[in-house]
Amino acid sequence: MFKKKVSFLFFVVFLSFFGIYVLPTLSIELDEATRTVTLDSSGKTITLTPEQVKRGKRLFNNSCAQCHNGGITKTNPNVSLDLESLSLATPARDSMDSLVDYIKKPTSYDGQYSIAELHPSIKSAEIFPKMRNLTDEDLLSVAGYILLQPRIAPEKWGGGKIYY
Repeated sequence: MFKKKVSFLFFVVFLSFFGIYVLPTLSIELDEATRTVTLDSSGKTITLTPEQVKRGKRLFNNSCAQCHNGGITKTNPNVSLDLESLSLATPARDSMDSLVDYIKKPTSYDGQYSIAELHPSIKSAEIFPKMRNLTDEDLLSVAGYILLQPRIAPEKWGGGKIYY
C-alpha cells in the first residue's frame, strides 16, 4: 500500500514538473514582427503581447470556433476569415477596430443589413450567452488572434475543410 502511494506521489510530482517547466519551452514564441497587426483603417499597427495572443486564442476557441474553426465560415464557405476575404468585405474587416465593430454589430458581407440575430454578437448577447461577458479588451484580443492567424498558418487559416 505504501509503495502505491509513493508511486502515485512520484507520478504527480513528475507531471507537475513537466507541466510547469517542460511544456512552456515547447510552445512557440512569436516575435514582435509576427505579433504586429493592423489596428485601424488608417494603417496604424499594434504589437500584441503574448498574453493577448493566448487570451485571444482561448476566447476565439470558446466563442467563435464552433462556426469559424480554422478561419472558415461553416454557414457560408465562400467567406472565410483570411485577410483577403476580410479586406473585401464592406466595410473592410481587416483591422482590429473593424473586427471589434463587427463583433459588436455584425452586418452582411456587403454591409447592407444587420445580421445580429443570426451571428453571435455583443448586440445579441441575450440570444448568444457566450457573448455576454466579453469586454472590449476581450474583443481586441479575439480580433488580434484572427488577424494573426494568416501569419502563423497561411495555408490552413481560412483554407477550408481539407485542413480541418
